[in-house]
Amino acid sequence: MLKASNSEAEYAIYAAVKLKNCPIKVVMGVLGKKWTVLILREIALHKIGRFNQLCRSIPELTPRVLIMRLHELEKCGIIQAVIVKDKPRFVRWTITEKGHDVIPILMSIIAFGAKWYADEVFEDHRPRTINELYPELNSPR
Repeated sequence: MLKASNSEAEYAIYAAVKLKNCPIKVVMGVLGKKWTVLILREIALHKIGRFNQLCRSIPELTPRVLIMRLHELEKCGIIQAVIVKDKPRFVRWTITEKGHDVIPILMSIIAFGAKWYADEVFEDHRPRTINELYPELNSPR
């Protein structure tokens, strides 16, 4: 058990306005479904947008669940289906403007996992920072 020091001020944080619903609860209703964050990782970070590519990149994910999650994310406005070719139908899933706002959440999850779950994430078990994982994020584009 950790004991707080006298210099540590403990206080609760509450919203300054009345909330209809907890924002965390609402977002987790979308992002908290199984496979959703991994699907978003593939589309937003790895730029994998084809259905079959997504199936291959997450082998444990069934095609049925993948299509359900894609349609849920599309309905929420986080991703969109772009028709590249009509016949034969050729669709690419891409991130929307709303979906771009999910990227910092994904990066925070990556940073948390790299720091606190290094034993499971890295073969050498050494924790890393987000800058060590993605040094190109620090370089000017």
